[in-house]
Amino acid sequence: MSLGITEELMARLPPEARVIIRQLLAKIQELEARLNKSPRNSSLPPSSEHPHGKPPRRKGRSKKKRGGQSGHPKHDRKLVPSVECNQVVSVTPATCRGCGEKLAGHDAEPLRHQVWEVPEIKPLVTEYQLHRLSCPGCGKSTCATLPSGVPSGQAGPRLIALAALLMGCFRQSKSRVAMFLTQVLGQPCSTGWVVKLQNHATAALRPAYDQLAAQLPSQAVLGIDESPTKEATTKSWLWTCVAPRFTVYALRTTRAATVLNELLGETFPGVVNCDRARMYFCLPHLQWCWAHLRRDFQALVDSGDGVQKRLGQDLLRPTRKLFEVWARARDGTLSRVQFRRQMKPIREEINNLLLRGKFAGIAIAEELSHHRQRLWTFVDVEGVEPTNNASERALRHAVIWRKLSFGTQSANGSRFVETLLTIVETCRQQTRNVFAFLAAAVQAHIAKNPPALLVGA
Repeated sequence: MSLGITEELMARLPPEARVIIRQLLAKIQELEARLNKSPRNSSLPPSSEHPHGKPPRRKGRSKKKRGGQSGHPKHDRKLVPSVECNQVVSVTPATCRGCGEKLAGHDAEPLRHQVWEVPEIKPLVTEYQLHRLSCPGCGKSTCATLPSGVPSGQAGPRLIALAALLMGCFRQSKSRVAMFLTQVLGQPCSTGWVVKLQNHATAALRPAYDQLAAQLPSQAVLGIDESPTKEATTKSWLWTCVAPRFTVYALRTTRAATVLNELLGETFPGVVNCDRARMYFCLPHLQWCWAHLRRDFQALVDSGDGVQKRLGQDLLRPTRKLFEVWARARDGTLSRVQFRRQMKPIREEINNLLLRGKFAGIAIAEELSHHRQRLWTFVDVEGVEPTNNASERALRHAVIWRKLSFGTQSANGSRFVETLLTIVETCRQQTRNVFAFLAAAVQAHIAKNPPALLVGA
């Protein structure tokens, strides 16, 4: 008991009062546990903690000043050849700086100083004059049609691609995009027109999105994570599925396992790297994230209960060894055979500790012990990592977008967001120029040519 309430005092109270007091004490314990949560012992994001509330650094700060250190190699921007400059201005001194005598002549190797400037931006406007001619025979008039590849609207492929990139990659609102196009590019624009450009981009890029989504069920390993957002007034979740060569985002109004069945099929044979959320339990092959587990073990240490604290401390020691061995295997210092040999005693120690916690009645130990095969998939299956950091990194840009935009306002907006995030992240993984791909996809869509695709395999 806490707050000075003893069992003897409780025994003297009426039964109804004892029930109420026990409920209040349980609620207080729950609230105290929530207050003790931090990004180091829970799944709370690091941004949820105030900078002044962070614990002091374990390592002392370096005495070096910020920036380049004395004696480091100098890094200058290389000068472009003079013949490639738009203009070359030759500057000669008029008089001697010593005696004032007039100077004449030519320096064979002058000091070169180049200034870069943004050119004045003017939109390229092409007018198509569609003539209507009458037939001398029947008298019926015929109007010319636009040539193939010419958009029916007033925006060209590169303008549509740029507007989509500003919203989907650089996290700008529609009003800010309209302001940039108007004031910087000289392109008359309104927020309503930006919405039309957004819909054009979604239609052009959707075939590439669908092609990548169709490849998810055939992947051997996927990292999956999700983050809450909103679609109008409805609570939604932004899912991310990270494969080695591509990433697919899906914005859905549910967090249930039905989304996994939709994306992966009902019999997905591969391994999914994830946290311990319940909707993933429907998948047969899982790797639970050890970064999350390490924070859970730290939560045991911070719980205040002696038994839990001791178990948490005992689990953290082999967990640190686990990450040390994995780091050596990842950088090639250890072969796969050596890695599995060194992981064997660590695996046995952690399994025994979880079994000890299970018999002590600690809930997380009981769950992990029951599903212990999900802890060690990365040891048994090559190509699987012990954490789902890849999917969390992929979600980082999306989370920043959500905080700035407060979600989407319609289903069309959700399709745009998931499509653009997928294209941008996949282009990054494949080291493609995302703007060039967007422009090519929009041009193909306007010309009714085969769509531009991103091969994921």
